[in-house]
Amino acid sequence: MSQISTCLWFDGRAEEAMAFYLDLIPGSRVVDVMHWGETGPGTPGSLLMARLELGGMSLQLLNGGPQYTLSPAVSLSVDCEDQAELDRIWGRLLDAGGKTLQCGWITDPWGLSWQIVPRPLPDWLRDPDPVVAARVMHAMFGMVKLEFEGLRRAYLGI
Repeated sequence: MSQISTCLWFDGRAEEAMAFYLDLIPGSRVVDVMHWGETGPGTPGSLLMARLELGGMSLQLLNGGPQYTLSPAVSLSVDCEDQAELDRIWGRLLDAGGKTLQCGWITDPWGLSWQIVPRPLPDWLRDPDPVVAARVMHAMFGMVKLEFEGLRRAYLGI
């Protein structure tokens, strides 16, 4: 059966990003690496592509060159079990030079956008009561880094 994985384009910094991502998401691993040969435009022996398993997701990192850059049109979304996990991942991205956006979005130093999200948030936003869902949405729009307790309080109406 065919396997699909997302391929992210880097300009010579894929190996640096790979090390960071593997450390950021526990239980991740390198599946395969490929290096530039004598015929490629990249430096012979340098990383061409790496395939990772990142939090259960198949992800490829390609050192493709300066032709393309990452954009917020593609992001990785991390469902966090609790505020401590969310704070750890958010803090690591920020400390590495990431830039905060809105509603739980942050870019990493390589330009990849991440959504760092409390695991129950989608259920709260899908609540059958539109007033409840709107309260949660409104609370989320007022946050940069998402806060479990503030969102939970909005969900409960307290």
